[in-house]
Amino acid sequence: MHKRANLVLYAALAANLGIGIAKFVAAGITGSSSMLTEGVHSCVDSGNQVLLLYGQRRAAKPADDAHPFGYGRELYFWAFVVAILIFAIGAGVSIYEGYRHIRAPEALSDPVVNYAVLGIAAVLEGGSWIVAVREFATGKGDLGWWQAIRRSKDPAGFIVLFEDSAALFGLAVAAFGVWASHYFVDPRIDGIASVVIGTVLALVAMLLAREAKGLLIGERADPAVIARVRAIVDGYPGITAVNHVRTIHTAPTSIFVAISADFVDSMTMGDGERLIETIETALKKAEPMLASIYIRPERREDAVATAPGRDGS
Repeated sequence: MHKRANLVLYAALAANLGIGIAKFVAAGITGSSSMLTEGVHSCVDSGNQVLLLYGQRRAAKPADDAHPFGYGRELYFWAFVVAILIFAIGAGVSIYEGYRHIRAPEALSDPVVNYAVLGIAAVLEGGSWIVAVREFATGKGDLGWWQAIRRSKDPAGFIVLFEDSAALFGLAVAAFGVWASHYFVDPRIDGIASVVIGTVLALVAMLLAREAKGLLIGERADPAVIARVRAIVDGYPGITAVNHVRTIHTAPTSIFVAISADFVDSMTMGDGERLIETIETALKKAEPMLASIYIRPERREDAVATAPGRDGS
């Protein structure tokens, strides 16, 4: 999973670094507001990929006394930081630059450089976008795209997918802004294009922040995983009822599960301990992502009386 995510991140990083330099050169030569905005956008995206790579490295640290469940959720923290950076820097600078060029438009210059850079950027960004789409499609299975994004526990893949999609849209808007500015002899249109790009970035940032916040707070495992855990535990003769199965992702590929089960009343403590060990072994074999398993013997009526929520909560 992380190898695929790293492939996406490195592809996006390489594309954005080259594109960002080219856009700034073009903006310096032509004075285009939308090109300057796009340059800032590419630099922000490059920084985001570096932060996600750093987050993945930190998340891979083994558990210790201070963090007994590991550092996996640190990746979710950096994903949230990325969303804030897109909003604060990417969207903020874009809208500000656009407003500034609308209020004080600069004289038009030859747009050939802008078109050339935008064309090269579209090819590089498109290549990165194709890699992101292919890798995300490989991991989503039969789920729809939006459903897969909502259920994904690995933010690196869908963040790059959103960033590249926003970048391609931004390139199209920037190209239209440059063309329209010259066609209508009105440089303010180029500033309007920057505001549009900034608005799109702000919307993408808010969407990513929402997804990252859910992961940071803690999300349950896939319902299919919860159902499989319940079925395995319920299949043992020594279990009369599975009261609840509650899960939380401690990393993209690591799940903590707490199970409340009603054991046969006549079972001795020793037999119960051996049954719990057997169930834990079966669960880890069936679901390798179950890194931590807690099974609590509890009478059905007691579990129902104290239950705070549904399975997976």
